[in-house]
Amino acid sequence: MLPPPVTADAYRRLEMEPPRLNPAQQDVVAMLGAAKSDRPEFDPDLRHRLRAQLEAGVADAVATVAPDDPIWVSKHRLREVHGCEAKYRADEVFVVSAANARGIVAHKAIELSINLTGDHDPLELVDEAIARLEHSDQRGEQWVAEWLRTCSEIEQAEVKAEANDRLVKFLDCWPPLNPKWRPAPESKLYVDLCDGRIVLAGKVDLALGRAEGNRAGKVLVDLKTGRAHASHREDLRFYALIEALRLGVPPRRLATHYLDSGRLDPEEVTVDLLDAAVARTIDGVLAMVDLDDPDRVLVKKPGPPCRWCPLADTCAEGQEWLTDESRAY
Repeated sequence: MLPPPVTADAYRRLEMEPPRLNPAQQDVVAMLGAAKSDRPEFDPDLRHRLRAQLEAGVADAVATVAPDDPIWVSKHRLREVHGCEAKYRADEVFVVSAANARGIVAHKAIELSINLTGDHDPLELVDEAIARLEHSDQRGEQWVAEWLRTCSEIEQAEVKAEANDRLVKFLDCWPPLNPKWRPAPESKLYVDLCDGRIVLAGKVDLALGRAEGNRAGKVLVDLKTGRAHASHREDLRFYALIEALRLGVPPRRLATHYLDSGRLDPEEVTVDLLDAAVARTIDGVLAMVDLDDPDRVLVKKPGPPCRWCPLADTCAEGQEWLTDESRAY
């Protein structure tokens, strides 16, 4: 469904003067704008009910987990554990790559573009992102700091070019972000459950707005390259669940923005959506516990992820899927 055309009223709701925006930027404004009367209210006991459901669903499975070594549940781990179990186990060993590095550099450059005032050249922002990441000691960034310091000049140039491409596409599609929208790029979220035996964690590419009382007002945005996939909505639903547990009020809307195509995929947050995220999270945690058993026979599910699976060369099922000439790449 196409978003409604942007009107002067839409800009006034966002406390923004109508600038000269291209159609893609107008779509973003139309997706963000919502009068207070159109924003849903949620039961103040919702967070307690969601937490109780989650903890009851996994309590027995995590009873022996030590709180000082909890099960970390991220959108990536949930996505993988609901897919091919063999790939999930193989991916538990993190492999440093240029592909991972360019994603982090691009997100850091986008973060700088949002928070810095004035007009900055995209390549200037990418260079600054690389410089900052090279000296980062934040958890989850030490590896990319080491990679950037030790990679070849050609590898860094390739990462710089791809990060610049993503930043330019973001700037093409997004209007200037009014500070009153409370933009928060790379917003970290987490909650712990079962006395610290489980941690639900995530990092939202961009959060906008805020809740007022029990009325939802926040929008969570994930920025993606490539084509749409059903798991992308599941990723954001997981983030909505964490936000509801953390704050007591979920976001009002989720949106995946595909930078290559300029396409927005918005979704309204409802209680049913949160209940579905609870069920998926419980199933994922139970599967993670089961997969800790080294003797478990792994279920293989060949599909598109076979293309980047570390087991692809030795997996018969994966090879069969990859060599099927009927599939279009």
